[in-house]
This record gives sequence, structure tokens and C-alpha cells, in this order.
Amino acid sequence: MSKTVFMFPGQGSQYVGMAKDFYDAYPESREVFEKASEAAGFSVEDLCFNENDKLNITEYTQICMLATEAAVYAAVTKEGIKCDATAGLSLGEYGAVIASGAMSMEDAFKVIKHRGKLMQDAVPEGGAMAAILNLDPAVVAEVCKEVQEAGPAADAGDYTLPYVVSVANYNSPVQIVITGREDAVKKASDICVERGARRAVPLKVSGPFHSALLKGAGEKLGEVLGTVTINDPAIPYLANVTADYVTKADQIKPLLTQQVSSSVKWQQTLERLIDDGADLFIELGPGTTLSGFVKKLGREGVRTVSIDKLEDLKNYLSAE
Repeated sequence: MSKTVFMFPGQGSQYVGMAKDFYDAYPESREVFEKASEAAGFSVEDLCFNENDKLNITEYTQICMLATEAAVYAAVTKEGIKCDATAGLSLGEYGAVIASGAMSMEDAFKVIKHRGKLMQDAVPEGGAMAAILNLDPAVVAEVCKEVQEAGPAADAGDYTLPYVVSVANYNSPVQIVITGREDAVKKASDICVERGARRAVPLKVSGPFHSALLKGAGEKLGEVLGTVTINDPAIPYLANVTADYVTKADQIKPLLTQQVSSSVKWQQTLERLIDDGADLFIELGPGTTLSGFVKKLGREGVRTVSIDKLEDLKNYLSAE
């Protein structure tokens, strides 16, 4: 029996104009943006639809991305498309939480508004991230451990940021993202290339996301999560931190708190879903990154669909 998974992307794939066609076509999608704007205290529609200099700033990106994903989700469900399980990458985990029924959109927008600001404010100068291509994940993790334990060189001077480098994202068999202090990430990147990585690509991000350097931001987010209503998921969703199903409401706050400073086990999440019979993965929101990660697994009989624009939804409906 076929099983369908809804996937929600993380920040990085945002663009001006995202979800505008859904906003125009579906009252349900318009309502989503209204709820997001109310929670944010500014016009999320304006930031998503019109040229501006804020969309790529984490504080604003996160609520704009979640509003877009939720607006697409609203249109998809209006058309009667359902899922058997759901998962999201980093920020996208909140899309999965909404789709699971564990949190209302209003509460999710309230939380994500604080998450974006907390992460933006906590970002230490001198933090960095890099994508390591075509190297065994275990080797990447071992390199990070070696570099971190060796500590900074003697000439590091008075650079006081803790010497941290770790795996941020297990995205696919050929892409692992590392995160931490800039010089530690650079050193680990160089060693990964020496040990066989095809490339190490510095990422254009504003800080060392999913590293221990953001643990304080996660703890503050936990306080915000304590103020919203969380229910048992009606539809199974998988957590980034464990790559396992979340079945009870009381699991959600600690998992989302840890997620800010922990590795995202995305490849493991996809493999778990496929092993459990998932064979159709529908990506809801900007870009096709998550669909690409599914394809990189090379599993037979598994299909992907990306619904970024209204045309994508129409094509899917006409093909089914």
C-alpha cells in the first residue's frame, strides 16, 4: 500500500514572490498569511511578495518561510491531498508539526517569530557553516571531533568564542553540513578534503546554526514553547534530533528545544520513512532541495513531487 509523506524545507530556499499565486487563488492560503502577520506584528505578505532587504535576515526569513509552507499546505489539503506522515528540515520541522495537528498555525507562528529572533540575536560573530561533498558521514563526524578536541592553534590570540565544530545536517549520502567557529570549520573543511571529500563549500549563512554555540537560544525557545498548546500528533511526524516518530505531546517541547543546537538527521529520517513503506514524498514550499535529497538515496520505487508554485499543484492534480 502506497504511503505519502509531506516534507517542509528549511531556510535558504526563500525568494521574493513565494506563495503569491496560492495567496491569490485560495482564501485558505490568504488566511494563513493573515495569521502569520498577526503573530509577527508586520506584514508577512509584504516581505514575501515584494522586493525588500529583510527576507534573507533570519529574524524575518523564518516566519516568512513557515507562512509560505503553511499556505501551500492549506491549498494542498483543500484539494483533498493527504499524507500518512510528515517531516521537515530544521525550520521546516514546524511545518511538519502543523501538518501533524500537534500545534495550531497561530501558535506555530508565535513560536517561530521568537525562534528567528533568538537565533539571530544569539549568532556569534566568527561562526560559519560548510557543506562537505562526497565523504563518508562517519569520517566527517570524526574529523570534527578531532579538530574540536585538538583546540585552537597557539596563535589564536584572544579569540574567545568556544572552539566548536560539529555536524549540523546529515542531508544525504553525498552532503554533510558542518557548523561552528569559523577557524574550526575551515580547519575541518581542509582536513575533509585531504581525506577524500570532493569539495568543501562555505555556506552563505549568518552564523553557526545547529551547533552548541546556539544552546542558549534553544533554552530560551523552550520557555516560549512552554506558553503554547501542544497536542498529541494526529498524523505521525519525525523529529530532526532523533529521526524517529513523535507520538506524544510531551516529547515535542524538548525535541524542538534541542533542535536549535543539535544535528539534523535528515538522511536518517528519509531512510526510516522509506523503510516503513513511504514511496511518495511531496515537498511543500520553496525549491526542490528536499526532493533532491530523496533522489540521492537511490531507492527504487520512490517518487518525489515538489509543489512550490500553483502550476505545480495543478500538474500534480491532473496527473493523479
